[in-house]
Amino acid sequence: MSRVRVQHLRRLGYCMKGSRRWFRRRGWDWSAFVREGLPAADFRATGDAMATRAADLAEADTEERS
Repeated sequence: MSRVRVQHLRRLGYCMKGSRRWFRRRGWDWSAFVREGLPAADFRATGDAMATRAADLAEADTEERS
């Protein structure tokens, strides 16, 4: 299972302050995300285009490692 990690957000050029706000609005734990990442499926389920891009990148990284 692919996990979106903070480095994926950084590689996409996403603002960390804005990302933390985005997490807060969804009730997601930013600190846990930084430590462990979150399943790409959780990002996709938001329906947010930027979250989908992060999920795509995480899945591409997983495929490269396989």
